[in-house]
Order: sequence, then C-alpha cells, then structure tokens
Amino acid sequence: MATTAEPVIYRTPGRAPSGYQPWSARTAVNLVPPAAYVVVGIVSAQVGSAVAKYLFAALGPAATVSLRTAFAALVLLLVWRPHLRGRSRADLLAALALGLTLAGLSLSFYAALERIPLGVAMTLEFAGPLGIALVGSRRRLDLLWGVLAVAGILVLSPIGGTVDPLGAALALLGGAFWAAYILLSARIGRTIPGGGGLALAMAVAAIITLPFGVAAGERLAADPRLLLVALGVGLLSSVVPFSLELEALRRIPVQVFGVLMSLEPAIAALVGLVLLGEVLGLREMAAIGLVVTASVGATKTADPDQGDAA
Repeated sequence: MATTAEPVIYRTPGRAPSGYQPWSARTAVNLVPPAAYVVVGIVSAQVGSAVAKYLFAALGPAATVSLRTAFAALVLLLVWRPHLRGRSRADLLAALALGLTLAGLSLSFYAALERIPLGVAMTLEFAGPLGIALVGSRRRLDLLWGVLAVAGILVLSPIGGTVDPLGAALALLGGAFWAAYILLSARIGRTIPGGGGLALAMAVAAIITLPFGVAAGERLAADPRLLLVALGVGLLSSVVPFSLELEALRRIPVQVFGVLMSLEPAIAALVGLVLLGEVLGLREMAAIGLVVTASVGATKTADPDQGDAA
C-alpha cells in the first residue's frame, strides 16, 4: 500500500489542543469498510448510466461519453493536481493504458446501453470482473462465491431470449475492458498516491473521446442545459465510482473486489426499475438473491491482511 504525507485535521485552526491526538484524513478513510466504497460506487455508476440514457436521444452514446469523460477529467485534475515529474516511465505507461481502457469501456458500454436494457447490459458486461474473481481465487470459499455469482448472472441474463446481438457483443467487449480496468487500477492505486493516477488516466480518456464531443457542438449550442446534465453524469458515473473503487482496491484483494462487483447487475436492474421503468420478475429477483449472497459471503470470509498484499 502506498504511503504518503497525510493532511492532519483538527477541530479548530492553528495548533492542536493540549493532549489532543491528531486525526489524519487517511485514518478516517480507513474506518470505512472497503466493501462500503464498492457498493456506493456501484449505485452512483448505475444512477449515472440511467441519467445518461436520457441524453442519447439528443447527443447519442459517443458524444455523451465524451462530455461525461471531459467533465470527470476536469474535476479530478482540479482536485488531485497530479504531477508528471518524478513519475517512472512504468507509472506513466500504466496511466496511459488505464486511460485507453476507460475510453473503450465507456464507449462500448454506452453503445450497448442504447440497444439493450441497463440490467441486461450490466449482466453481460460482468463477465469481465467475474473472470478476474475466478482466475485469481485460491480458496474453495472464493470459488463458491464465484459459482453463486455465475448462477445469478445466468438467471438474470435472458439466455434464449430476444437480446440485440450487437448490443450483447458490445456489452461483452465492455466486460473485457472492465477486467483490464480492475487490474490496471489496482496497480496505479498502489503506486500513485490519492487519485492522481485516475486523474491522469481520465484526461487521456477525455482526449481520446474528444472528437465525438466536438461533433455534437451544434446540438449543445442549441440546448446548453445538456451540458449540466452531462456534468452530473460525469460525477455520478466516473468521479465518484472510480475514486471509491481505487480506494477499495488498496485494501482488498483483486479477486475479492471482482466478486463484490457481482452486485452490479442486481443494482443495475433495480435502478432500471426505479428510473427507467424496467419491471423485474421472479427470475430477476432470484438473481438478485444469488449475487447478494455471493457478495456478502466474499466480504465475510475475506482475510483482512490480504488487502495490503494485493
């Protein structure tokens, strides 16, 4: 786990009161269970995806990705102000690779989201992190939670149904990018302090997707309110979840993180129900029970000492 000089927070400005023990920001962060970061990040990302779907009619998926990524990069750069000096070539290449991965993940997922429902898209895309969980598992219990998650995905997936083939293929492609994101962000989270690595990667993704945003310039000029909505999507879909996930990956193993992310299809289905009117049936409810069981099991049986070794 990376060590950095931490700011110290006191109740009042100036020197600390006599006998008062300093409370560091890192100490406060460590008090929150890493699983909580993952769950809150999932909810934020899915709400952002649901809001983004309303932008597709006006901007299209690619332009929505461009604006979302640009706003997210701007916020992260202002907050973290990463420095390029002193960084090794390996660190910078990792940030570049993560930026390419973020761009591919967002473009493929939003293109899939235009063609298939949110819950279905997330279910298919989850093949990526699920693969990380199964390949990296070393204990029988880890394999059990992975099997339960697979069962939930299979139940939630409309196998044999009428799913748009291109939408399904794009969602699976997003799953491959998602797996790469988990591995790359775990490395960056250990070597670049705070969200500096994420800020650099998001800037790279913003540059890659910039042409799509420029192409939508006339539509944005006709209705500037779209920019405000895109800003909200950027915060919900990128800044909040990616920052929380990076913090979580500093403290739990990559394979446990992958199983915890099994909540994603279930929460996506619930968000789709509430915000997009996608009704859930008994099949979907059964899937939610399976993936929640897998996630809770992974959290309860994880070795706390593994987080630093991951």
